[in-house]
Amino acid sequence: MDNAIAMKRFEVIVEIEYHDALIELLKRSGIRGYTVIKNAGGRGARGLRNPDDRILPDENAVTIFACKEDLAQKVLNELQPAMKGFGGICMISDCHAQTHFDN
Repeated sequence: MDNAIAMKRFEVIVEIEYHDALIELLKRSGIRGYTVIKNAGGRGARGLRNPDDRILPDENAVTIFACKEDLAQKVLNELQPAMKGFGGICMISDCHAQTHFDN
């Protein structure tokens, strides 16, 4: 792991209807890359989210990204107030990134 970069990993889970607003917030904050997993379900403070329910499907989206510490604080400052409206959860952890373009 000589070339690994210390970073913060974010996993943000929101209802699908707030996903576009989340992505815009991330772009404004300087996040350039992320992974999205749509059609996610589970149980949280707002109850059960079941994307497979045929009558009332409820869907979450999971957005995963990593960034350096200085950018992580900027993202968190933007994300904290927005999450009150989005609901969901934001999990942050330390990680080391090794990418295909590292030398």
